[in-house]
Amino acid sequence: MIARESAAGIVLVAVSAVAYSTAGFYTRLIPLDPWTILFWRGLFAGGFIAAWVAAQDGRRAPARVRAMGWPGCVVAVCSGVATILFINAFRRTSVAEVVIILATLPFVTAAIGRIGFGIRERPATLAASALALGGVALMAGGGGWAHGRLIGALLACGTTVLMAVMMLTVRRYRATPMLPAAAASALLAALLAAPLAAPQAVTAREMAELALFGITQLGLGLVLLTLGTRLVSATESALIGTIEVPLAVLWVWLAFAQTPRWSTVAGGAVVIVAVLWHVGWTGTPAARAVPAASPGG
Repeated sequence: MIARESAAGIVLVAVSAVAYSTAGFYTRLIPLDPWTILFWRGLFAGGFIAAWVAAQDGRRAPARVRAMGWPGCVVAVCSGVATILFINAFRRTSVAEVVIILATLPFVTAAIGRIGFGIRERPATLAASALALGGVALMAGGGGWAHGRLIGALLACGTTVLMAVMMLTVRRYRATPMLPAAAASALLAALLAAPLAAPQAVTAREMAELALFGITQLGLGLVLLTLGTRLVSATESALIGTIEVPLAVLWVWLAFAQTPRWSTVAGGAVVIVAVLWHVGWTGTPAARAVPAASPGG
């Protein structure tokens, strides 16, 4: 039963990473400023997740919202603020620096989990995370590091810490309904973006593209990540999520003929191998005999 739940969690988190990886595609597709995109994406994603909760729980939905309590509020705030910091990090420093900082998420999650919750991760998980980090560094190696862009680096670090806390909270309080918190996080991101957005300056086609962006990328991604992180350790969830980086490059290449450098392809292959190796290892009887994370992990 535990192995089956773990397998389901791996699939859910992996598919959420596929959904999240389309962000670059949509950002290039929609010719609007980042704040307007954030505003509409958050509204559509929040509405999609709220509809999901209503369809799933029916008349019990209001009770489920109340039941999320303070852990749900932590998840909503961390996820919503992380979304804003993430976009602004790219505006303040190089893409290379941002993706490498974000690739440390498995280690940051493991460190916070160890200090805050006493969670011990498998050595294999940390080894695979190190391999994935190396792959991301190889991908970004040709992009150059920004000098004197401390604010951008700090925003990327803030995003990483907030995402780690979010995933640890979802995992720790996995009996608490967290989908309402996911909806709240998307709506919070829209609220934070609203003062700088121009929501009225959107064409009908752009509105349709924004709806797809919000529903298929952020909405579906949040739902699947929230459900999947309840079934695997938060560090494993962060590790599996690193496949988002090479997939993002793939979609842009296929859609816009933006040919990646050889180092990008090689680094992406390393990331995929690291995740597949970890999934293959944790699927063996020997690995299942070792607790993935304890307690509450």
